[in-house]
Amino acid sequence: MDIKQGLEKYEELKETLKGYGSVAVAFSGGVDSAFLLYAAKEALGEKAIAVTAKSCSFPERELDEARNFCKSHGIRQVIFESEELDIEGFAENPKNRCYICKHELFEKMIKIAKKEGIDVIVEGSNLDDNGDYRPGLLAIKELGIESPLRKVGFTKEDIRAVSKHLGLPTWNKQSFACLASRFVYGETISKEKLGMVEKAEQLLLDLGFHQVRVRIHGLMARIEVLPEEFEKLVSRDIRDKITSSFKSYGFTYVTMDLTGYRTGSMNEVLSK
Repeated sequence: MDIKQGLEKYEELKETLKGYGSVAVAFSGGVDSAFLLYAAKEALGEKAIAVTAKSCSFPERELDEARNFCKSHGIRQVIFESEELDIEGFAENPKNRCYICKHELFEKMIKIAKKEGIDVIVEGSNLDDNGDYRPGLLAIKELGIESPLRKVGFTKEDIRAVSKHLGLPTWNKQSFACLASRFVYGETISKEKLGMVEKAEQLLLDLGFHQVRVRIHGLMARIEVLPEEFEKLVSRDIRDKITSSFKSYGFTYVTMDLTGYRTGSMNEVLSK
């Protein structure tokens, strides 16, 4: 990507944010929302706040990183409890699970924004999110949540490139989605199994794998890593460490996905 074009988009993004008057950024600490929050702070100063949901589908690692980002940039952050498992229909994991969750989540954010005197809620989806099955985007549209990165035309590659130029530590952070996305549709989501997935993915990150997913099928773990890290995954010491640890977390079988990491692999069954 031409960084000059990226910076031109960034200036357009800041102008768009200024036009909102004040914003509450739905902030997870990920690449996209961190970039959006930083731009909002530059554009609006104290009229930009971060709003972060805390739940069992959001790892402590991610919450800590979100807190640290806000502290290091002097951004006020509101953290609220949002337990998805209490939302009617969510635990059954239907195909519109993300819609159910996002609708509830942003309704709570709307209440927080009103209490804080904030005019607009913004979230960090980008143009690349238009290409996958994303029922959560419907909830965002219905509730009037703004998506300025999509509006200005940012792709994930753009966001990473400009984030790097700005010196943001998130520029090369691995992509993340809520832990509920690791469950095959129709399989009941439980706090116990969410905890199993969180511990499993944390182990892989601690072992030095950059981009990981641990998909759960009953009590079977399906590991996704980047193809260039396959050799490391199947090396004897690493393999033994992963297998013994995963079984201690509650998994019966531990498998490797030969296709490798990709976003939305649970959606592949929807077209069949």
